[in-house]
Amino acid sequence: MDIRRIMETVNMIDNENLDLRTTTMGISLLDCIDSDSDRACQKIYDKITTKAANLVKVARDLETEYGIPIANKRITVTPIALIAAASGDQDYVKYAVTLDKAAKAVGVDLIGGFSALVHKGYQNGDRVLIESIPQALAETERVCASVNVGSTRSGINMDAVAQMGDIVIQNEQINPLQNGNLVIFCNAVEDNPFMAGGFHGVGEADVALNVGVSGPGVVKTALEKVRGESMDVVAETIKQTAFKVTRMGQLVGQEASKRLGVDFGIVDLSLAPTPAQGDSVANILEEIGLESVGTHGTTAALAMLNDAVKKGGIMACSHVGGLSGAFIPESEDAGMIAAAEKGILTVDKLEAMTAVCSVGLDMIAVPGDTPSETISAMIADEAAIGMINNKTTAVRVIPVPGKDVGDSIEFGGLFGYAPIMPVHKESSAKMIHRGGRIPAPVHSFKN
Repeated sequence: MDIRRIMETVNMIDNENLDLRTTTMGISLLDCIDSDSDRACQKIYDKITTKAANLVKVARDLETEYGIPIANKRITVTPIALIAAASGDQDYVKYAVTLDKAAKAVGVDLIGGFSALVHKGYQNGDRVLIESIPQALAETERVCASVNVGSTRSGINMDAVAQMGDIVIQNEQINPLQNGNLVIFCNAVEDNPFMAGGFHGVGEADVALNVGVSGPGVVKTALEKVRGESMDVVAETIKQTAFKVTRMGQLVGQEASKRLGVDFGIVDLSLAPTPAQGDSVANILEEIGLESVGTHGTTAALAMLNDAVKKGGIMACSHVGGLSGAFIPESEDAGMIAAAEKGILTVDKLEAMTAVCSVGLDMIAVPGDTPSETISAMIADEAAIGMINNKTTAVRVIPVPGKDVGDSIEFGGLFGYAPIMPVHKESSAKMIHRGGRIPAPVHSFKN
């Protein structure tokens, strides 16, 4: 790899918000399984603190050497529902507390993997973990949880969908901000370095280093230079920019892996916005020619953006993975926030946009009196989009007690703030209470 070409991107750092959004070490905990949960938790703590002992130091050294900011240092682990099932415990809060303790010991920002995979059905460990989520998140600071409720190959587990609506409401009753650390997936991937949905899949290496690169500001600046040109030129410009940014991520990821003595996993090139001025996916879409994100044409522009980002990333690196594409969180993107406050961007439009981009309804704040069945129905809609289109979709929705449309909630830090968005008042309860499983689509069978 030609480092000089990579370093062409360094001039984007100071004024275009280019950064390496995260270095995420994935750690398998399969060898920590034990019927005694105390022994299992000690094994988990020991393995994480040993394997990730130098993660933060190496990341900081690379920041200094290359001049590339690494915004977050994170860890993912094997879904805890798989690890804890052997214990027979009736709740898994102690496992979450162990993860939190280990994350603090090595100095990472977040740790993901308090997770269950129930897209086709439950094992007992899945049930216990899901029921433990509200208390686990209440007793920890850095733990992130996720549940996969559907897939293209298996359909949608509507019993799990209904239960996750209840879990979201339980989180709201304890602290609504807990729902910022919970993601409900369809087609969850095993190498996702981004939180809150990251976990280390069972098909991954024992320890691997994945990186997530982001640079909405870089893409917007590139598009400012081709105003008035055709959409072909726009797509090519995005692709070339994504190529450069991904190369930078590959350089840092490979070097970090080498210094840590672990496998290099993937580069996830996701345009992940922040509340910072100029770090907005919405602003990219508006630079393409929309007066405001959310108006007619938004879905088409986003589809082109997402595809061009993936094409540029794939050309730059043989190991592109994770969720690569464009994220559209309501609270973390200043342009999305502004459009939502004006009523231009709605939940229905965001749902349509998720059919063509990464993830789904992300960091959506809704009225505090929203019924659990409505939350479940939102999850079901997103899962259906993922299932039918063979892509990852997810929901991170935050009902806020005492708040209604016109109000807002302040999350702080990377999460920013969010206006409360209206949801449909008409009930979906009868559908959600049916339970069962929505069958996999006909095109899922490819053997």
